[in-house]
Amino acid sequence: MHIRIVAGLLALVLPFSATAQEKVLRAVMHADVRVIDPIWTTQTIANIHGALIYDTLFGNDADQKPQPQMVGKYEVSPDRLQYTFTLRDGLKFHDGSPVTTKDVIASLKRWGAKDGVGQRLMGYVTSMDAVDDKTFTMKLKEPYGMVLESLGKSGSSIAAIMREKDAQTDPGKAVTEAVGSGPFVFSQADWVPGSKVVYKKNTAYVPRSEAPSGLAGGRVVKVDRVEWHVNPDPTTAGAALVAGEVDLYVSPPPDIVTVLKRSKDVVVDARVPDYMGVLRMNHTFPPFNNVKARQALALMIDQKDYITAAFGGTGKECFSIFTCSGPFQSQAGAAPFSKPDIAKAKQLLAEAGYKGEKIILIGAGDQAVHNSIAQITADKMRSIGLNVDLQWTDVASMAGRRSKREAPDQGGWHIFQTVLDTATLGSPMTN
Repeated sequence: MHIRIVAGLLALVLPFSATAQEKVLRAVMHADVRVIDPIWTTQTIANIHGALIYDTLFGNDADQKPQPQMVGKYEVSPDRLQYTFTLRDGLKFHDGSPVTTKDVIASLKRWGAKDGVGQRLMGYVTSMDAVDDKTFTMKLKEPYGMVLESLGKSGSSIAAIMREKDAQTDPGKAVTEAVGSGPFVFSQADWVPGSKVVYKKNTAYVPRSEAPSGLAGGRVVKVDRVEWHVNPDPTTAGAALVAGEVDLYVSPPPDIVTVLKRSKDVVVDARVPDYMGVLRMNHTFPPFNNVKARQALALMIDQKDYITAAFGGTGKECFSIFTCSGPFQSQAGAAPFSKPDIAKAKQLLAEAGYKGEKIILIGAGDQAVHNSIAQITADKMRSIGLNVDLQWTDVASMAGRRSKREAPDQGGWHIFQTVLDTATLGSPMTN
């Protein structure tokens, strides 16, 4: 079930903090970085981290159309079965080594083994071969119209180009050293998990000449250093912003936004058109391996309750899988689940064979929105007769927990929830 939220919120204080002659951007992000491999996890914060330090062959512009990024030029054969890509000049990894097609091919293979969009693309690819250090070919078994869109996707996980030796890491294991060729260098020596993440300007980075647009065009670095400060308490984070101790606060909860708007030194701005909440069921274990149990959860949902409690009443109901603000929106077939029916939900649970077993719901307590939606869902689950075990963690830890394939009573889970933007959920390719 998805809940539409109208806006993500961004608070910004200008100018940036400065230490001596160094221009520093200090930000409170929505979560802590626990995994530095943007391909191994689909967690949003890891994806943002990856977009800072890694580059991609293509980048989606503001209209979500793929544009060359690391690629200087490309050609498509008349039968659309072969793509020939040539890397642009000046690409170097942060260790000084040049980016070559060996790095690119290894990275695409690793991404294609892990990411859903990459897996679909690789299902059409018969071979990728280096012509020389800067040019390689991608051959397909049949035409596929989403090649460039796949390589330029902005949602997790991006097709990050790594060094060949890093890209040869088993896709099921996370890389432990993050060395990219992007505009920022990850300062692993300054990284304090649970406290601070540091990125330094890549002085060797050569941006494209085009004007920036979305994740395409020239990625011009205007600060010397970026620091992400972990501050899970919204009130403390808001106070730090007002005091000038940080410059950016991403996704403050509605009550904090009200406070921030009163400060003459803070600009509150909505930069994402809308978000959707996602309730994800583990369908590999009972009871949610039975479609009736999953339908029961859909029938317990009242979107208005989530909009009111978690988002301060800012938002509207939406029953489209691909979001109501995007070009693929459709609410066809949603009528049976557009309003709660507790009696029917209880009936479906019984028909699914549920007999009171403990249901593990993972809740992220370090974020106000995630905290609220977990509590609402727990109450609604109890209303239809589910025996709920609400287990609290933080957003970063939840990303690791949800990847577990063990049974729920052996460290796994039944349900987790998250909130995603329309850049990810608005397209059938990336949803």
